[in-house]
Amino acid sequence: MDIYGKKAAMVTLGCKVNQYETDAMREMLEEAGAVIVDAKEGPDIYIVNTCSVTNVAERKSRQMLHRAKRKNPNVVVVAVGCYAQVGKEELEADQHIDLIIGNNKKKDLIRILQDFQPKGMPETEVLDIAADRNFENLHVDHIETHTRAYIKVQDGCNQFCSYCIIPYARGRVRSREKEDVLEEIRNLAHGGVREFVITGIHVTSYGTDLGDIRLIDLLEQISEIEGVERIRLGSLEPGFITEDVLSRLSRLENFCPHFHLSLQSGCDTVLRRMNRKYTTEDIREKCRMIRRYFNIPALTTDIIVGFPGETEEEFEQTRKFLEEIQLYEMHIFKYSVRKGTKAASMDHQVPDQIKTARSDILLKMAAENKKAFEEARLGEIREVLIEEELRGRKNWYIGHTREYVRVAVYSETALDHQMVQVELKKVSDHGYVEGTLETHKKKC
Repeated sequence: MDIYGKKAAMVTLGCKVNQYETDAMREMLEEAGAVIVDAKEGPDIYIVNTCSVTNVAERKSRQMLHRAKRKNPNVVVVAVGCYAQVGKEELEADQHIDLIIGNNKKKDLIRILQDFQPKGMPETEVLDIAADRNFENLHVDHIETHTRAYIKVQDGCNQFCSYCIIPYARGRVRSREKEDVLEEIRNLAHGGVREFVITGIHVTSYGTDLGDIRLIDLLEQISEIEGVERIRLGSLEPGFITEDVLSRLSRLENFCPHFHLSLQSGCDTVLRRMNRKYTTEDIREKCRMIRRYFNIPALTTDIIVGFPGETEEEFEQTRKFLEEIQLYEMHIFKYSVRKGTKAASMDHQVPDQIKTARSDILLKMAAENKKAFEEARLGEIREVLIEEELRGRKNWYIGHTREYVRVAVYSETALDHQMVQVELKKVSDHGYVEGTLETHKKKC
């Protein structure tokens, strides 16, 4: 297949790692002469970077794959990523799909497309991810905006939580070489990117397969790169949070005090069934430690409700625990059976109506916590990195503080990608805090 001049559209489902990988594949296509277009523009090649974290995610992946073929029977439909890895057999039986490319094969996208010849059935490029110990080297040299870049430094997971398919989709822990990470960030910073989100499938395991380097060491070296104004971390395992790590992070002027702790439950017995390797007391102490080292940090988390066997008493323990530790944001998920995981065959699956009722309780708490955190910031001066114009409001711009509070500000002059000082004024009902530009007041 000749790629040059072909129109290619890309859709990303799932996590920040997928977003990074899509950015890398987009550059590969552009370098091969393809023209990147919106999915609505009748592409010749349609690539879906799929997600497999839940059955719902897989269903959405299938829907996106089918959509293109219905609109244009001649389009080459390509499934890549996690669902392509673990759902290969299902996809091979799907006549809507032309190519199936698993994880650690995305780097070969151009060669696979060039070799493709329609045969009326899907072609498959999926390797045994559990046996592959190589980090898939993908690179991003530029991004469409000059605000924030995701940097993938690690892949795979060795945790095997009982509800999670990801170790089977991504394989074992593999870390990216330090110099490769630093070189990519240098190039992007030179191109004007100001904030870097360091991410991976289990990012806190970075370096455990390399020897004498760990994530905190990498972060310290990233912080010294000219032009890196902000460093932000993805989801963190509680074990990463130690006195030594916090002390070192607190000395990095460009580190953003936003800690997304991967909690999942506030009940110890549920955590044990999940095969999570910490207790609520561990989390309690980690929150205390973070708040000792950082002034008003933003602590956020993910919570699963209705995990198999979760009783009313266990749910109440989670509710009380979350009420106690007072997080800024909580992402609440109803447990979804994921075939191929240990939890899928556990007894005492919780009925959907109970999951929904419990989810509603925690969603209300989450909204109250978020509003309380933001209202407590009103009157403060915060540094905001402007990302884009606010849709529907002329001369308003939207961005985030270092704590990842979403802030909107009015300006008659363009603010695209600028770092500005903003006095926080009002918590809006539209998911952001309104502020006014400040040029003479000291930031908090």
